[in-house]
Formats: sequence, structure tokens, C-alpha cells
Amino acid sequence: MQTVAHENSHELEIKKSTFKSFLVPIEKFDSLHVDLKEIHPKANHIVWAKRYLNEFNQIVENCSDDGEPKGTSGPPILNVMRGTELIECGILVVRYFGGTKLGTGGLVRAYGGAAKEVIAHASLLEYIKKEPISFFTQYGLVPRFEHFLEKNSFHIDRRTYEANGIIWHMNVSQKEKLDFLDFALCYERDGFNVEEK
Repeated sequence: MQTVAHENSHELEIKKSTFKSFLVPIEKFDSLHVDLKEIHPKANHIVWAKRYLNEFNQIVENCSDDGEPKGTSGPPILNVMRGTELIECGILVVRYFGGTKLGTGGLVRAYGGAAKEVIAHASLLEYIKKEPISFFTQYGLVPRFEHFLEKNSFHIDRRTYEANGIIWHMNVSQKEKLDFLDFALCYERDGFNVEEK
């Protein structure tokens, strides 16, 4: 499976209609949808499709034709996402009508093409499932943990400062979790512990 880390965009013109497509990580999908409605108030349609994993590790899919004939726009985008095994992301396509009707087959090809083009121009990454982990360190251990995490390219989502130490919050892959615990567990007696969920 594949995903993206950043927003990607591409523009396609078909028979004078303009299709502006956007491929974004799932966590940015809703806010981009709102922004696109404000940025493109004269657009005829903002069609979309998205795929993500739920808490049970099952793929959830959804799409919208946004007023285009039923099944001619959202489902073709979703089918392209399935074909490229995209997950944890969504595609939005803004359409400005150019005056020439494309017909149902033309719409299917146009929206599917817009999805293919934005994917082709994106930097795709292998999708690696991550899980949240939180842990506590006393202040004396902070420099050692900062050094290890920075050296091994861990991304710290946030830190909560307490009276006697810091609670760290990260999302890690299974391999990252094992590497981290291999390093961290030797500091248990010095004030490290994994926070229970």
C-alpha cells in the first residue's frame, strides 16, 4: 500500500472544462475540502474520494459525485485509488465547466484521468502502519532521549511538561517501537516508563 505525506496538486483541461485535482493525507482532507469551497466558489463541482484505515485495521472508503450524474465522478476516482493501493489519503477534484458536455463516459474518463495525473505527479511513500505511544522521562534523561530520537529520525508529536519530567507523545511503526524500547528500557530505574493507554 502507498500514501502521501504532503498535499499534491495537478490541473487538467478536457474540452474546455478545467479539472484541478488535489491528493492529500487523510488528516488534511476535511480542512482542504472546506478551503476549496471558499477558494473556488464559482466551481461547478468539488468531487472527492478517500480511503483510510479504521480502528480495527479495516479499509474504509467513501466518495461523492457532488452533483455530477450518479457514479460518473466519485467512483472513478475511488477506483484509481484502489488500483494504485492508496490508503490514508483522499483526492478532491474541482471542476469548472467549459461549456461542452462530456457525457457519462466522458465524465468517468475525465475524473479518473484527473486522479491518475495527480497521483503520477505526487511523491508516493510506502504506507507503514503506526500506533501512538506515550512515555515519561524525568528531566535528567531528556538530553539522552532527545539525542536518540533525533539521531534515529523519530517524529515527536508533542510533549507534556510535568513537575518532575516530560510525557512524550509519538506515532511509531512496529520496528520503531522495538528499536525505541530496546534503547529506553535500560533507563527504567532512572525515571523512564511507558504510559498506559
